[in-house]
Amino acid sequence: MDLLIAMAPQGDGGGSMVSTIIMFGAIFLIFYFMIIRPQQKKSKDRAKLLSNLEKGDKVVTSGGIHGIISGLDEKTCLLQVSDNLKIKVDRSAIGAVISKKGE
Repeated sequence: MDLLIAMAPQGDGGGSMVSTIIMFGAIFLIFYFMIIRPQQKKSKDRAKLLSNLEKGDKVVTSGGIHGIISGLDEKTCLLQVSDNLKIKVDRSAIGAVISKKGE
C-alpha cells in the first residue's frame, strides 16, 4: 500500500506551466505599454506634423538648418534660409516646427 502512494504523480507540474504562461503574458503587457505603444504614438504625431506643414511656417531640419517654408510638394519642401537662398529638402528632414504661419 505504501508503494502505491509513493508512485502517485505529483500535481505541481501543471501549476508551474500555468504560472509561466501568466508571467510571459505579464512581461508582454509591460513591453507593450512601456515600449511599443509610446513608439506608435510618437510615429503618429510625427506623421501629423509633416502632413500639417504650410507655406510660411518656420521650421528646423534634422540637420539643424532654420528656415521658412516657401513651397511644398508631395515629398519635398522649399526652405528660404536667407533673402537670396532657398534649398529643397525632403519633408522627412523637417525636425520641428518653430512657429506656424499665423503666429
